[in-house]
Amino acid sequence: MRVTVSRKAHFNAAHRLYRKDWSMEQNDLVFGKCNNPNFHGHNYELIVSVTGEIDSETGYVIDTKVLSDFIRMYVEDAFDHKNLNLDVPEFADLNPTAENIAVVIWNKLRKHIDETKELEVVLYETPRNFVTYKGN
Repeated sequence: MRVTVSRKAHFNAAHRLYRKDWSMEQNDLVFGKCNNPNFHGHNYELIVSVTGEIDSETGYVIDTKVLSDFIRMYVEDAFDHKNLNLDVPEFADLNPTAENIAVVIWNKLRKHIDETKELEVVLYETPRNFVTYKGN
């Protein structure tokens, strides 16, 4: 029997969407106000889900305390109250779009989740804009 366990979290972070190899005009055309050279911030909401078989000894797919600790250590501590462009090494040469942030989070967590379990990351940049990444 496969069950999905989910944990919600949040972090606040600033970013700027732009490409260093494009002109300011081209960046403005593509990214609009998100290209603000002084950055802008979001209150990101995160849902991390792990799907797998229930362990017959513990009754868990994954211990939610363990999942919570992974999210805190590898996401919240790394991203919360940071400028993603300047403070987070993964975005030194990667545009911190919601799509790219979700993939980075998935990659950071995947290393710590049993490989027999599926991992899904849902990242809300605003209450109406969100992305989902399942590693495919």
